[in-house]
Amino acid sequence: MVTAYVMVKAHTGDADRLQGAIGDIEGVTSCHIVAGDVDLIAKVEVETPADVKDIAATQIQNIDGVEDTQTYVAMD
Repeated sequence: MVTAYVMVKAHTGDADRLQGAIGDIEGVTSCHIVAGDVDLIAKVEVETPADVKDIAATQIQNIDGVEDTQTYVAMD
């Protein structure tokens, strides 16, 4: 099992809508609106690193209102 955290910067006013859209993606186990340099943090739990890439680089980044993402894979 691979666990990763995807930090998401949203366009102004889109965080609430994005939280639901990201949370509905298969493999995303939670999605929280946060304060700080990013607007949302999504936790991803999937079988392979390729699945993380698909979720972060394809699915999340293609949602209208997503400005940028950064992905961190857990090492433990």
